[in-house]
Amino acid sequence: MTNIVFMGTPEFSVSVLTMLHEEGHTISAVVTQPDRPVGRKRVLTPPPVKVEALRLGLPIIQPEKLTGSSELAEIIALKPDLIVTAAFGQILPKELLEVPRLGCINVHASLLPKYRGGAPIHQSIMDGETETGVTIMYMVEKLDAGDIISQVVVPIADTDHTGLLFDSLSVAGTKLLKETLPSIIDGTNNKTVQDESLVTFARNISREQERIDWSQGGKAIYDQVRGLHPWPVAYTTMQGENVKVWWSEKVATQLDAEPGTILKIEPDRIIVKAGDDVAVAITDLQPAGKNRMPADVFVRGTGSKWNEGDRFV
Repeated sequence: MTNIVFMGTPEFSVSVLTMLHEEGHTISAVVTQPDRPVGRKRVLTPPPVKVEALRLGLPIIQPEKLTGSSELAEIIALKPDLIVTAAFGQILPKELLEVPRLGCINVHASLLPKYRGGAPIHQSIMDGETETGVTIMYMVEKLDAGDIISQVVVPIADTDHTGLLFDSLSVAGTKLLKETLPSIIDGTNNKTVQDESLVTFARNISREQERIDWSQGGKAIYDQVRGLHPWPVAYTTMQGENVKVWWSEKVATQLDAEPGTILKIEPDRIIVKAGDDVAVAITDLQPAGKNRMPADVFVRGTGSKWNEGDRFV
């Protein structure tokens, strides 16, 4: 069977690795990011792909950085026929891209050339897209710029969030790769050059992108909240303290006020004025220094210090 080196890190990548193993391919190494401290107690935690590789009994390599590392030399020495990556999280150096006789392919969570970069799932929801997809592509030195091998479209529902879409795209990408691999291995696959005039980027989410700008329209804010759920989570500021907004709803309103103003505090939601006639109803939030909670719990407790007319900034 084909000698494959698999490179991936988050949960999105796990089903791809499992499929390759179940299909009987020789996986000579699983390359993933190093274990990282997680949570308030900073517990050293392995990435999901490492957990799966351990379950499958596969060799694991965890480079802090590939370029110039001993781990890079170790991967090259394996002489893989094919390198398969899925959300690995590092750029592959040229010397590695040139090793496999069948090339290096990537399972990318967008319909390239749209949304090149590290956060295509977040960005597609934040931009209010109604569909996205998965692209199987050849890797080149330029970020996500290689030839397209195959694609599949995945719809985005108005209530989808990043966590749900990650799961949907992982399933779709695994299925697409399973269907596409035979043609890659025997050299009969399609190759389509990306149209550079259609390129857009989805770079890793910045702290500034997490902050809610209440002057935006209500739908744009709603899309921002669900695009950042369940990580890294949108936030705003009230009375000098940050407040994470975990979930919200869209509400039509004809009330006039400055954007960010609390229009109404209901038993189970806090309705906030946005930049148009679509208000944002906060239903799930996390005040500074407290746990995440539904709005009804907040309103009965901590939220009593907030009043209609107070303003988020």
